[in-house]
Amino acid sequence: MSANLRIQWLHKKISEMSYPNAKRLAERFNISHRQAQRDVDFLRAKLSAPIAYDYDRKGFYYTEEFTLPIALTTANNEDYNGIVAESPMHDADAQSAENTVVQLQVPYSAELKLSDRLTVVELGNYITDRIGDNIYRCEFHSIEKFMSVIMSLDSDIQILKPDWLRSRILRCAERIIRNNSDIK
Repeated sequence: MSANLRIQWLHKKISEMSYPNAKRLAERFNISHRQAQRDVDFLRAKLSAPIAYDYDRKGFYYTEEFTLPIALTTANNEDYNGIVAESPMHDADAQSAENTVVQLQVPYSAELKLSDRLTVVELGNYITDRIGDNIYRCEFHSIEKFMSVIMSLDSDIQILKPDWLRSRILRCAERIIRNNSDIK
């Protein structure tokens, strides 16, 4: 999992006032506590995020409104190399042709009702919270990849939220059925 995705997740959780900490970040992305702390330090020092720690809630929060800056990454970037935060006047055109400017984005989220424990395990990389009886919150960056995972599981899955994701999967399934119903 790239550092960019971890930073995005951390930013989203802090913005939602859910008070994430390095331990939770490490568990979520299966990284060391030390690496998780480096991610927090990077967000604070390199991206100038106004992060503070709430000792009562045992997690981080923003002391003022903050949004993630534009980041410069390469196809091979799995760490922080090339992230541009120091200067808003940075000339992206001056970088090598291998570099691409991308916006750090907050992941999509969905609420799913899962029928069995095996499905919960199979979707473990996407599940962030259990929010009710057999109801889970998932986060994902690629709509297509998440849809393909849901459609490939041999399980009863209900998409409770968002409506647009449920509609998109239904349209896809209807198209597949329509295109294959005449074949004998």
